[in-house]
Amino acid sequence: MTKGEKKSSAQSNWKQSVLSPVLQQILALVVIAFGLITLLTLFGVTSGRWTNAIVQLLRRLLGWGAYPVTVSIILAGMLWLQYYLDQPIQWRWRPFLGAEVVFLSLLPLTHLIVSKGDLWAQVETGLGGGLVGWALATILSMYLGVPVAVVILVGFLILGLSFAFDVTASDVKRVASLVESRRETQARAPRTNPSRQQSQTRNQRRAKTPPVRSAQTQAVPSTHSLQTARSTERVSPGQSPSTQLPAGRDVNVDESVRAAVVSFSDVSTDRSASLTYAEEGPQEAIDYVLPSLDILVESGQPAMSDEEVREKSRTIERTLAQFGLPVEVSEVRVGPAVTQFGIKPGFLERGGTAGRKVRVNQISTLADDLALALAAPRLRVEAPVPGRSIVGIEVPNNQIQIVGIREVMDTDEFDKLSAPLAFAVGRDVTGAPVVADLARMPHLLIAGTTGSGKSVCIKAITACLIANNTPDELRLVMIDPKMVELVRFNGLPHLLGRVEVDLERVVKVLRWVALEMDSRYRRFAEATARNLDDYNSLMHEQGTPTLPRIVVLVDELADLMMMAPDEVEKLICRIAQMARATGIHLVLATQRPSVDVVTGLIKANFPARISFATVSQTDSRVILDMQGAETLLGKGDMLYMASDAGHPVRVQGCFVSEDELEHLVQFWRDQVGPVKPSAPWERMISGLDANDGGDVDDGPDDLLADAISLVQKAGNASASLLQRRLHIGHPRAARLMEEMEDRGVVGPPEAAGRRRRVIGSRD
Repeated sequence: MTKGEKKSSAQSNWKQSVLSPVLQQILALVVIAFGLITLLTLFGVTSGRWTNAIVQLLRRLLGWGAYPVTVSIILAGMLWLQYYLDQPIQWRWRPFLGAEVVFLSLLPLTHLIVSKGDLWAQVETGLGGGLVGWALATILSMYLGVPVAVVILVGFLILGLSFAFDVTASDVKRVASLVESRRETQARAPRTNPSRQQSQTRNQRRAKTPPVRSAQTQAVPSTHSLQTARSTERVSPGQSPSTQLPAGRDVNVDESVRAAVVSFSDVSTDRSASLTYAEEGPQEAIDYVLPSLDILVESGQPAMSDEEVREKSRTIERTLAQFGLPVEVSEVRVGPAVTQFGIKPGFLERGGTAGRKVRVNQISTLADDLALALAAPRLRVEAPVPGRSIVGIEVPNNQIQIVGIREVMDTDEFDKLSAPLAFAVGRDVTGAPVVADLARMPHLLIAGTTGSGKSVCIKAITACLIANNTPDELRLVMIDPKMVELVRFNGLPHLLGRVEVDLERVVKVLRWVALEMDSRYRRFAEATARNLDDYNSLMHEQGTPTLPRIVVLVDELADLMMMAPDEVEKLICRIAQMARATGIHLVLATQRPSVDVVTGLIKANFPARISFATVSQTDSRVILDMQGAETLLGKGDMLYMASDAGHPVRVQGCFVSEDELEHLVQFWRDQVGPVKPSAPWERMISGLDANDGGDVDDGPDDLLADAISLVQKAGNASASLLQRRLHIGHPRAARLMEEMEDRGVVGPPEAAGRRRRVIGSRD
């Protein structure tokens, strides 16, 4: 070992000893004790030569400001101690900057107000703003005059208060709009505001003010139109029942609102037919009210004690040291389900001196030994933690915290998304909320074993979507082959038709989604719009109805792939590739993440993925392209890979109870009234089947003669040939092949994928 390496090793050991958590905690306690002693001396409770000198210096420098400065020292020591007691702290620069501006504004301002012409006299007595306040007050009053100086200082004081309490100009405008809205409501003169204003919606909900959305419905000129509804105003809990809808199961709705029933009109069998939600003719207006977060249940906090954290930290260090790997637990982050112990590898000793550093893979190979020492059912080693110079050892907590969607939705992270399709994912290993926007993904793939939390995740996503969108802004298509998980959403106004549980109808539903996507692209081309937002903006300016977003949720993809793998894969891939601009998004879940279910084409179009606990590393690699999901705990423990991230994040998923779902669904049912469960694909698909190979026509196909002539001229026959030349779908082409085989025109299939032999002579 060279002299430079020895010096580097000594410096590294010195830094590790100085920056150790124990020493940092001791220093934090010293700072707290210093602040307390100084504060007691300021109030005259105690005295001493050193403390009196410090207090006299503070009073001369800051005057009355010595008191808040001393309190700030105590608070800083407490935050320091809290950070090194492994409690996460969310640092925000605005409150700190605001407090500094307020402090530096009050020092000269009080000095100008208290002093009666003689500014220096206040410094001698230890009053006013001290030397700092005297200097600032003297400079401002000398060059600007006392009145102007007071005005400037008051302005800085207001600015500092706004920073300290995180008040922005938009908040002031929102309060002003609330006052104006209340006045207009009391005068019974409702106004219409077509914009969504998502950020204001959530901020006002956080203020426990339920939002009100009003819909002004116009006459629908054709079957392509949509009943328009946009948010207009909000009301407070003290307003009349006619303008406010209380949250909960028993909701009193005005009779005029109950009379406005959202129904579905007949859908044209033409391929250009699109969504139709309202019968033709004028309808009565519906004042939509978004549900309050009070409907949802609050959950508790992690309950791991500091003693338990220290004991597990010592166990990890001791176990690795027994295998000759010196490490140090540098940080601990307590999450709702697991606790992440961040360890820093040490140096191996050679001949009494520090040698090479411990390799990361040496720690990873001892995962089973660590699990044995910690008595943990499963243990995950993240080596290293992305973006940090530590190795993360994630140990399950003795008691798993339930993460509710309310506690994640009621956070600044969720408000900052300001997106209509935002939803709560859960909390990570540090306890920080994890949120996502389905529109940015733009599709989501979920996988995991039975009972790991897939269906609960879909329910939580659905709950977030219907809590932030009205039925005119969002439509849901739900497919539940298991018949027990999503059927409780039947009757929800956001739902198109009913929850589809019949596998034979699923392909038709996906076919309709593809047709709706094509129809929307034709509309965008006619209106010269790039995407759904541009189109809706143009339609709003013209006063014509807009289009809603559509989210398709499939609870079990494996059943669909077993029934019709080729067609299901083709439809899903086509929708996933093109539907983002049209506002159509897919959420697929499966309990069998094998290559024949989650194919390469499907994975390529679903960059955003969630993996719950899997049986083996193979399943984990299929869904995430890496191992790790096999070590998850189940019951909502997931690895979430965002579409723009290269590494998954471990998250405890949100849980939504059956009562919460029932309250949300009942909230919308009471508001809209009974909904006719008629899906737009019912008659559309029936018409397409009649013309494209369906089962509704019992007679011979009218294209049979053309098909016979085509295969006789070609000299061979295949379903793909009929599809290309006759411009028909695969079901109809297959039926034509069967009819020609029955008539003796073509022979039986010889082998899979090969063309059939033509028996009949050419005309």
